[in-house]
Amino acid sequence: MTIRLPGSDGVLRTYEPRTEPLAVTPGTPFTSRTVFSAAHVVADPFADVSPDSPAAVDWDATLAFRRHLWSHGLGVAEAMDTAQRGMGLDWAGAAELIRRSAAEAKSVGGRIACGVGTDQIASGSLAEVRAAYEEQLALVEESGAQAILMASRALAAAASGPEDYLEVYGHLLRQAAEPVVLHWLGPMFDPALEGYWGSADLDTATDTFLEVIAAHPDKVDGIKVSLLDARREIDIRRRLPKGVRCYTGDDFNYPELIAGDEQGFSHALLGIFDPLGPLAAEAVRVLDRGDVRGFRDLLDPTVGLSRHLFQTPTRFYKTGVVFLAWLAGHQSHFTMVGGLQSARSLPHFATAYELADGLGLFPDPKLAEERMKTLLSVYGVDQ
Repeated sequence: MTIRLPGSDGVLRTYEPRTEPLAVTPGTPFTSRTVFSAAHVVADPFADVSPDSPAAVDWDATLAFRRHLWSHGLGVAEAMDTAQRGMGLDWAGAAELIRRSAAEAKSVGGRIACGVGTDQIASGSLAEVRAAYEEQLALVEESGAQAILMASRALAAAASGPEDYLEVYGHLLRQAAEPVVLHWLGPMFDPALEGYWGSADLDTATDTFLEVIAAHPDKVDGIKVSLLDARREIDIRRRLPKGVRCYTGDDFNYPELIAGDEQGFSHALLGIFDPLGPLAAEAVRVLDRGDVRGFRDLLDPTVGLSRHLFQTPTRFYKTGVVFLAWLAGHQSHFTMVGGLQSARSLPHFATAYELADGLGLFPDPKLAEERMKTLLSVYGVDQ
């Protein structure tokens, strides 16, 4: 059996799908790395909404996907960029997502950390930014989840220099009940975050970021670096205070960063581990046994798919993540909050399907093939 797929040149090519998925099963908890998957939300396909409407979420399917990740030993990073935070999911929707997912985590014994931002305001003074952060931090702490202090568009707009970041983050860290994760999200993921930490010069910004951590090491569990720059992450990792973890958010270079070197390694908090969940979990368990080569043999071949999904404009990687969840049978439809399913082209989807199928990511390859053919037919590609 074959399927005809369109290439970027507009020419149809023949592809023969695999017939068996990669054999992976849930196993023991991880021992060498702490690993989170940032998880997507499943839209309600029957909601009569527009891209400007509040998000309509299919809560049953959304929570079922989180149980899938937990079943493989992964932690869930909730209400983050992958959940379309600020790209279809507003604060009201994120707050409900945090409450529901935290309760679900408690019921199944899953690990969860949740994003704290300022997206209930579009802009404001530094005092208003602090208050918005405080509101979200309180909700996450009340839910029983760990807090991830995300980068704020409103803070990026309001801050006049590094001193404003030091003041705002210092205030939040002093009042946090438990150690948090600090998240540096680069402008390739969100152009509104250009110049975060008070400078467009990354060396200067890095110094400010590290100054925040050095002033409050007891309140920082770790950092998540999402700059798609392996060398910079390694440099930051080596400069962290003892006991502060580095969670890689580099969806281009994660195998080498998690494997580490003679001076240390990164843990992981990655959007690509949404579609890679079972395979990624198997790779980490291999690493737990001290088999670095086996870990790389499993995870290195996935980088091509990740780089494809996260290609520019990188912020639209969520479309590919949800597309693969549909093909894999984790949801019954390919609809996204905010109508974001339209953000990538048919050739992009075709390549994503081919790469994911080649990795054996689909539990039912035949279902994935049928759904891919359905999408192709909507675009006028006959088989």
